[in-house]
Amino acid sequence: MNSEQSPEQKQASEQSTEGVRLARFLAHAGVASRRHAEEIIHAGRVQVNGQTITTQGVRIDPDRDQVSVDGKPVQLSSHKVYIMINKPAGYVSTAYDPQQRPTVLSLVPPEIRQLRVYPVGRLDIDTSGLLLLTNDGDFALQLTHPRYSTRKHYEAVVQGHPDAFALESLRHGVPIREDDGGTFRTSPADVRVLRQDEKESTLLLTLHEGHKRQVRRMLRAVGHPVRHLQRVGVGTLTLKGVAPGKWRNLTEVEVQQLMKEHSKNKGKN
Repeated sequence: MNSEQSPEQKQASEQSTEGVRLARFLAHAGVASRRHAEEIIHAGRVQVNGQTITTQGVRIDPDRDQVSVDGKPVQLSSHKVYIMINKPAGYVSTAYDPQQRPTVLSLVPPEIRQLRVYPVGRLDIDTSGLLLLTNDGDFALQLTHPRYSTRKHYEAVVQGHPDAFALESLRHGVPIREDDGGTFRTSPADVRVLRQDEKESTLLLTLHEGHKRQVRRMLRAVGHPVRHLQRVGVGTLTLKGVAPGKWRNLTEVEVQQLMKEHSKNKGKN
């Protein structure tokens, strides 16, 4: 805790280690992913027993402490929701957008939004396809863990015809430039050519990681910019039967399969 904290904040941070971390509580309540919850706390949007908390690591007692975000009370929901949505291009993968662009939550009915679902990971605004929504913080955290994340399958329509060297580069990992000017080498991707015409090729790529605009940046790096990109699968899930802009609940078996794949990937590392 820093010296500018109030006595109430210090008291909250000194609760026993049996308490629950505030960010974890917010994720379990479906407010946001764990990482986004930490950003919300840092921004001063979270209050515990009427006191604003801005420091990470504060622990609370969910049975006794009153938590609110932007003045609205937050409570744990015993009803966990797991949804697959076929996101059209033009929608942002956030629960709220300050620029007032349409979000993926506008594609589900109000009774679902009231359960505080949020996207598991993100798809770029100009990328369509399979996106998961949930209010289960542990489920979201496990599926988006940067080291053990679940397989994601993409169909990419690219400019030109990638040759054997370009395809092998994708399969072995390519260096891409980060926003801060640094360089990041991607993990090996599975890739094959589905079809070609005179000017374009359609590729199927499978990745185990999900850095910002990674597929587009990988393909640009090997000289074949993306014309159209769709995520067609996550783990064993596909878009079969889910039209653009539509959604459905995952079955219990599908949820367990996703968690099982995560555990398998974790065991390989």
